Amino acid sequence: MQTELEALSLQVLKKITPTQQEYKKVKALSGKLEQKILEACQQQNVNAVIRVEGSIAKDTWLKENPDIDIFIRIRDDIPRKRLGEVGLKIAKSVAKEATIVVERFAEHPYLEIVIDELRVDIVPCYDVKPGEWQSATDRTPHHTDYIKQYLTPKMREEVRLLKQFMQGIGVYGAEIKIGGFSGYLCELLILTYNSFAQTVQAFANYNKRVIIDLEHHFLGKGEDIAKTFSDLLVIIDPVDKARNVASAVQADKLYNFIGASRTFLQNPTEAFFFPSEQSTLTTEELKQKLDNYGSTILFLVTNSSIHSAVPDVLWGQLYRSKRSLRKLLEINDYKIFRDTVYSNEKNLTIFIYELEQQNIAITKKHYGPPLERQNEFANFLSKYTKNSQVTVGPYIEGNKWTVEIRRKNTNAATLLKEKVADNKEGWKNVGLPEFISDAFKTNCTILTNNEIATIFNDNIEFKSFLTTFLSGKPFWLKRKK
Repeated sequence: MQTELEALSLQVLKKITPTQQEYKKVKALSGKLEQKILEACQQQNVNAVIRVEGSIAKDTWLKENPDIDIFIRIRDDIPRKRLGEVGLKIAKSVAKEATIVVERFAEHPYLEIVIDELRVDIVPCYDVKPGEWQSATDRTPHHTDYIKQYLTPKMREEVRLLKQFMQGIGVYGAEIKIGGFSGYLCELLILTYNSFAQTVQAFANYNKRVIIDLEHHFLGKGEDIAKTFSDLLVIIDPVDKARNVASAVQADKLYNFIGASRTFLQNPTEAFFFPSEQSTLTTEELKQKLDNYGSTILFLVTNSSIHSAVPDVLWGQLYRSKRSLRKLLEINDYKIFRDTVYSNEKNLTIFIYELEQQNIAITKKHYGPPLERQNEFANFLSKYTKNSQVTVGPYIEGNKWTVEIRRKNTNAATLLKEKVADNKEGWKNVGLPEFISDAFKTNCTILTNNEIATIFNDNIEFKSFLTTFLSGKPFWLKRKK
């Protein structure tokens, strides 16, 4: 097995390690921009250190993902509220040759540009000592220094393998849309386990919460870690003991990594690193599949503009909305098997819920308080004894007064239509963010099962997304249509 895995690793490394020509191209552009940014800082009397950070600086970048992060490390004589403004002004002054220029926003604004087909982020931060953080990006240069100090050339190869593996199985990327493992987290895992193979083996053997503290910040203080961090995976930041580097990793991404690791070790193949493009259902196959699906797929669709210049903000609100809509369905007694949300981040967003059944019984059983709580059960009897919605009871079951009562709603699509699509103010009670509710006010359609066929047929990206969702099976389990 070890020989087989080693051979596979070498095979993969040949495909993901940058060539000398690619190194030269990245280094040339980085150096050119560093100099231009430094000159712009001097012209604007900004005292700053300019340096390339991230995977380029640490030499852990993947051949097909040569993103350059250039940080403007500004002295703390510039107020915090002006950091983004100053950074943007400097960045824009050197972006004249860029083919794409986009303002982004994390904790503060920064600039993303594309030059010579390379993506470059120009990010302001403060040049501070560890622990004196004024913004979230202040840690990044210290992360770079730490990794460069301890990561050996062989370990850099192992980081690349781990990144590509995670990218292949869909758990790489700390942005909110993905909720997976960051590049820095991958580097720390390799520092912990020494190799890609041992990292995969460690997570394949997962049977309890994982806590890693490379710098022993909490040595002998296990209880303090438990009190400070509640995540399933805790990787204490070596440069900031108050931060869990793995806090962005969603539970499903962690468990997918565990499951894929176990399957991979049973049969190591290149497909885990480079999954083949999955075939999508045809419209007729979709209709046939949904007609025989057994459960009900409910689609809440808006074609309204629902974009944001900041993907993390957009996806944070989309996931919040998904949870709120799920709660609305569940408190009205609809059983949900699965849910997800699709968005092209422009003008098509679709919330998807798989329900055990779309229609539920017209009556439900409703329990009152235990008999020993006299005041409360008296109130219960007063409320329900002559209630026109009660079909049976009140009667005693066990030690509780009980009634059978008509539901206000027995169809999930109708519920969403009444509470979200048609009710211009109802969204406030549902808990939707304002810009999501504005999109629903403008345009909202509720579809069930194969009513989605037209949208499915007209949108290639959504076609792939829905095909994957309906299968439910990860590709590494040899997914079939």
